Amino acid sequence: MLHRHPLLSLLTGGYLVFVAWLTLTPQPIGADDQQLILRALDALHRRGYAESIDYARLEFLANIALFVPIGMFLLLLLGAGQWWLAGIFSFLMTAAIETAQRQIPGRVPDDRDLLANTAGGLVGIVVALVLTMPATLRRRRRRRQVAARST
Repeated sequence: MLHRHPLLSLLTGGYLVFVAWLTLTPQPIGADDQQLILRALDALHRRGYAESIDYARLEFLANIALFVPIGMFLLLLLGAGQWWLAGIFSFLMTAAIETAQRQIPGRVPDDRDLLANTAGGLVGIVVALVLTMPATLRRRRRRRQVAARST
């Protein structure tokens, strides 16, 4: 799998390193950063945008967004037929991150992160399935034609 898709493997590895850096290093959002985020949300709310999004929802949505590419990369590496395995890997990766965060100063594991990250992985899998569906259908049609010719 990795030798057949070296560029995709490299991109996946790079993104996983980024996610590891983001989730496994002691870099909690400081008060200044949080104030900046809250001011940006307040500015959006005053203009009538994203009024239902508060800080907690924004964090939840960011966790979903962080794992969408992981779901896509895993599906592309494993193949459409292994979508369920990509989903399991997304969940296991999230569980490992949340478990590791218990030992990292300044990090707080959260069950909502487990839900959000897994949901993000599943969204990525669905997006990748939809985007690769035409190619998957063409390959299946060719296989049936070849099988029909050989019988």
